Amino acid sequence: MNAIEFLISTLFTLYLMVVLLRLWLQLAQADFYNPFSQFVVKVTHPVVGPLRRIIPSFGRLDTATLVFAIIIAVLNVWVLALLRGYAGIDPVNLFISSLFYLFSESVQLIIYVLVIRAILSWVSQGNNPLEYLFQQLTEPLVAPLRRIIPPIGGLDLSPMVLIIILIFVMKLIGLG
Repeated sequence: MNAIEFLISTLFTLYLMVVLLRLWLQLAQADFYNPFSQFVVKVTHPVVGPLRRIIPSFGRLDTATLVFAIIIAVLNVWVLALLRGYAGIDPVNLFISSLFYLFSESVQLIIYVLVIRAILSWVSQGNNPLEYLFQQLTEPLVAPLRRIIPPIGGLDLSPMVLIIILIFVMKLIGLG
């Protein structure tokens, strides 16, 4: 991968993760007034705001944000294909590749948030707004595992087990 491809891929991926984080914040009904939540909303609102006027939400699912995430994924796959010399890319393959990319980045985002939450739990004193927000996001995912694998000696292994499961699923479907 040359430098231009790396830069374009990194920029698309970072922005896609912010958009996915907005979608996740809304699904988890996380604290909207958290400074990090405000950052995510402000960065994505210029596009998601107008899209919301056109595309209605379904329950807690903000379809406008989901559509925007899919558009970013399609653009990323298409631009990288063009840079690699694939001029005549099939629209169906483009869309399917974009959905796999979107799924892969969603799983990566969950893993990153779990790792950051674990690190923050070791170093913070419990009054970090980012730690509280990440707890709101990840608790619905790790709580079922915590019922199966209780903390051992004060050490909660459920985030690590979830990360292993996510990586296994990624490798199982050929994305890892």
